[in-house]
Amino acid sequence: MKKIIYYFLLICLIITSCVKKDVSQDEVIGSNPFFSEYGTPFETPPFDRIKTEHYLPAFRKGMDEQKEELASIIGSTEAPTFANTIEALEYSGDLLTRVSRVFDNLNSSLTDEVMQGIAEEIAPELSRHADNISLNPQLFERIKVIHEARADLGLTPEQLKLLDQYYKGFVRSGALLGDEQKERFRKINEELSLLSLKFGKNVLDETNAFQMIIENESDLTGLPPNVVSAAAEAATEAGQAGKWIFTLHKPSMIPFLQYAENRALREKIYTAYINVGNNNNEFDNKAVAARMAALRVERANLLGYETHAHFVLEENMAKVPENVYNLLDQIWTPSLNMAESEAAAMQALIDEEGGDFKLQSWDWWYYAEKVKKARYDLDEEALRPYFKLENVIQGVFEVAGKLWGLRFEERNDIPKYHPDVKVFEVKEEDGSHIGILYTDYFPRATKRGGAWMNAFRKQSRKGGEKISPVIVNCGNFSKPTGDTPSLISMEEALTLFHEFGHALHGLLSDRTYPSLTGTDVPQDFVELPSQIMENWGGHPDVMKMYARHYQTGEPIPDELLEKVRKAKLFNRGFAETEYLAACYLDMDWHTLKTTEEQDCLAFEKASLERIGLIPEIIVRYRTPYFRHIFAGGYSAGYYSYVWAEVLDADAFEAFKEKGLFDRETADKFRKYVLSAGGTEDPMVLYTRFRGAEPKVDAVLKRKGFKQ
Repeated sequence: MKKIIYYFLLICLIITSCVKKDVSQDEVIGSNPFFSEYGTPFETPPFDRIKTEHYLPAFRKGMDEQKEELASIIGSTEAPTFANTIEALEYSGDLLTRVSRVFDNLNSSLTDEVMQGIAEEIAPELSRHADNISLNPQLFERIKVIHEARADLGLTPEQLKLLDQYYKGFVRSGALLGDEQKERFRKINEELSLLSLKFGKNVLDETNAFQMIIENESDLTGLPPNVVSAAAEAATEAGQAGKWIFTLHKPSMIPFLQYAENRALREKIYTAYINVGNNNNEFDNKAVAARMAALRVERANLLGYETHAHFVLEENMAKVPENVYNLLDQIWTPSLNMAESEAAAMQALIDEEGGDFKLQSWDWWYYAEKVKKARYDLDEEALRPYFKLENVIQGVFEVAGKLWGLRFEERNDIPKYHPDVKVFEVKEEDGSHIGILYTDYFPRATKRGGAWMNAFRKQSRKGGEKISPVIVNCGNFSKPTGDTPSLISMEEALTLFHEFGHALHGLLSDRTYPSLTGTDVPQDFVELPSQIMENWGGHPDVMKMYARHYQTGEPIPDELLEKVRKAKLFNRGFAETEYLAACYLDMDWHTLKTTEEQDCLAFEKASLERIGLIPEIIVRYRTPYFRHIFAGGYSAGYYSYVWAEVLDADAFEAFKEKGLFDRETADKFRKYVLSAGGTEDPMVLYTRFRGAEPKVDAVLKRKGFKQ
């Protein structure tokens, strides 16, 4: 019934469009911009011409075209070769890739019910299409023949890597299964694709559904003026002029938790946040998560793996779950000890002020801010005027310029998908074109939470021609209010540097095959380029470059920088503990060995009790809104951030030894990390850059766990 209604609405939409423009339905379909060259600068997506009714026809035509290409590969009378099979497969499905990349990006940052309906409709078709490729015995046989003869084919290292990746990919996608197992494998994949969409949609819808409307100005006591102004603007936009609205989007929620004196309201907004997807309503995700975990166990078992984690980690640097747990355990105990000390300090302050209550999770931000101010005379709001968004963007561009000679020129002739978006052409020092970077940094109801990087087009080479990358950075940072520009927190500034590191990984890629370029690397290596950029973002010398007062233009004073330095390890226990707890929770879900669907909350409670998480701290992502692992690509992989921290701390030591902007060191990092993609084993690439495997010492020092 739902599909019938959707088709009816879609037909109405097309007919309405035709009536308004006085053209036929055939002409609407014929004008589909996906079906020809875009004709835009650098062939960037023509967002001004792409309509929602273009997606389904483009998806289906894209699948049909790829089927024809694959039929040609399989039906070839020539013996299988790298060129006529592996390369042909690699470059097949161009239209499908084009429409998928545009749709997936916009469904994350500019979605609505129609887009979500398209996603639900096309997801099972795409799942079946992918399975039809990976489970095709004739295609796999050609790949297998080439793989077995690989030593005698004179292939380059990149070609050998691509061949090996296709062979393993087909095996890991069920190519060796029997017919009955293949059929079950298909059904699991199809169900998982729909459940993943549902999980993400539920998180977005429930996040957007919550509004804390404040009518009494006295309830705003303690909040900085810019936070109050933003809440007033939000209320006006929602038709509640004269009131104040706070939401579960972090630029709204976190300042409220930090500064609002009204403890009951802090509890209200925080409780709403930690119960997203857990309210036994139409947005509830508990059963969705439990079902996904069970299906992942079944799929892993079909493929011969003990758990989903074993399946995932085989392709990562960690290799097995034991290595992940060992790393987490090394950091967990000192982190928890530090967090307990922080909680004690806050409880002492509560007692000193005459508070007759025990510190709770919704109190943490508020009292942490008070303790920090008392100990270091540092107020986060005193930093904010120095982090004007435009200055931070210019700062990260300047860092890239000093390291690699990169130039960023804003382009106003390239279509954008939303007025908040800016577009930059990225150039080499000599002015030659590298790629295009879109930035989209403000929250909206049609955009999922968090910050991320993605690609509208990956870098590659085809027929000797270099295809340049088209990259996007998204965030949910504090918006401008009234006459005040966007003033972001220092944490948001570091997040911007982080995502820009991912963008550089995509932009500076310089290899041939799209499956091996840019960020297509093992999951626990992909965070190295992003996390190393945070080191520059928080370095005092770099902050003097970009952290300037938005009114006076004066650089951030040394006195304030010294306070930041002294407070660097403050609240580190909390930050580490809430993050590591989420890593353990992810690993526990994905080292399950039973296909029995778990009681979601009971499972989560047992996981967190096992590691001894204190009640004053809530895990960073509770299961019902843990998008990374149930609606993203980080299942059995959320640990990747801490794994990459070992790499980035060790890698940044090279710059500290040679110079913050040492060009020789930067060029080596570009050559062996940023440009290399997934063409070689990541530890081999890292060792070429650093001269040795990474040591954990640097990250332990950074966290304050080792002198």
